[in-house]
Amino acid sequence: MSQARKTLLIAAAGSALLALGATGGWWWARQPAPTAANTEPVSSQPRQGEGKVLYWYDPMVPQQHFDKPGKSPFMDMALLPKYAEAGGEAAGVKIDPAVAQNLGVRLAKVERIPLSFQAQASGIIGFNERDVAVVQNRSAGFVERVWPLAPGDVVRAGQPLVEYLVPEWAAAQYELLAIRRSGDAGLLAAARDRLRLLGMPTRMIDAVEKSGVVQSRYTVTAPIGGVIQSLDVRAGMTLTAGQTLARINGLSTVWLEAAVPQALADRVGTGDRVSATVAGEATPIEGRVASIVPVLQDNSRTLRVRVELPNRNGRLRPGMSAQVSLQSKPKGTALAVPTEAVIRTGRRALVMLADAQGRYTPVEVSLGEEIGDQTVIAAGLDEGQQVVASGQFLLDSEASLGGIAVRHLEPAPSIHASPPLHEADATIKGIAPGEVTLAHGPFKTLSMPGMTMTFPLGAPALTTGFKVGDRVRVGVRQSEDGLVVERIERAGGGQ
Repeated sequence: MSQARKTLLIAAAGSALLALGATGGWWWARQPAPTAANTEPVSSQPRQGEGKVLYWYDPMVPQQHFDKPGKSPFMDMALLPKYAEAGGEAAGVKIDPAVAQNLGVRLAKVERIPLSFQAQASGIIGFNERDVAVVQNRSAGFVERVWPLAPGDVVRAGQPLVEYLVPEWAAAQYELLAIRRSGDAGLLAAARDRLRLLGMPTRMIDAVEKSGVVQSRYTVTAPIGGVIQSLDVRAGMTLTAGQTLARINGLSTVWLEAAVPQALADRVGTGDRVSATVAGEATPIEGRVASIVPVLQDNSRTLRVRVELPNRNGRLRPGMSAQVSLQSKPKGTALAVPTEAVIRTGRRALVMLADAQGRYTPVEVSLGEEIGDQTVIAAGLDEGQQVVASGQFLLDSEASLGGIAVRHLEPAPSIHASPPLHEADATIKGIAPGEVTLAHGPFKTLSMPGMTMTFPLGAPALTTGFKVGDRVRVGVRQSEDGLVVERIERAGGGQ
């Protein structure tokens, strides 16, 4: 390319750029200048379609409210207005139902539930010490046979344990058979009583009379089914009357001893329902509190609660561990919400209250005890209201950013005790409007000796019906202006 041609191209490009700049300048000059309206401070007048301004707030510190517009003392920005709705009340967080569904917002109703105590504890299964049988021999004799049993063996009711010979029975039975042949009814009854006193069971006496055969050996059987705890007898032993042969613990029911903390001990009562879960068993076992041991465990500061459980098929064995759910009998009712609906900030507890218009408002509540997955609401909500049980943290954050105030609990009315009155006997020396002059005895509660002085009256009508010279009993209170008469009674209590 020649030098002349390059020069021509550069000149053409320059001309095009100059034309473009001129066109842009002409367009910019025709645009309207920015108005001052965009830089004006926020007006205190309501905007079109909005309610009146309730207060101003900094969105970074929404809990702080201001009564006029201006610049935030916290951030370098203007305060924002908070408008009221057409009804005159502050708006809550308003969310479209479809958006609320996408956010996973789930509502729960404030319901009245029975007040029943629930607690979890662990325990160990043991023998029911009320289901015990002690086997003793009735007469002196000699052990001839012992069945092959040992402590820990499970026996059924009626199973033979020991057979022993009773020599004393033989002579008494021969006497019974001889009297029976004589036909003397009185002597026959006496012979039977003698055998019973020697320890012979009635069924054996009847068998001897019926068969006419003397029976000197007696087989001791298990009176109940269960586990042999002790078996203190061997073949060849000499037995004395009343000697213990065996001890058997029944297994139809067992005890589960659970440790309940001292702070919850007064919430558990005899007869309360219990659900126990044993390792390896999928189905919980229902039982009842049989008794409460009245001695506190020193090392753990817990109370032992004995729960009686049915032992079907003998699947519960002493020594097993179990988890226990204790539930007391209902004691009245109370309002409650799901525990997951409560927002705990550390200083207070909140719930997000939902209304029919799709608004959500943070409300401060006073909490009671937890019953299962429910939390009792002592104050702040009414029965039938709807609260947010899922997604409430998102709504609470939105409410804070929007400057929505939390609806606080109304403070409980304070109860001021009446100031104490100091009493003394007195004689009226003078009566004037609004005051009385008394010659009083000592006010012992004030360590004040008796004297004559004038007192102001707490109420002008106190001296109505009284005159100078009356003996009275007066009650005075201390005030910033001295002692004031609050009560005057005639001596003896008459008014």
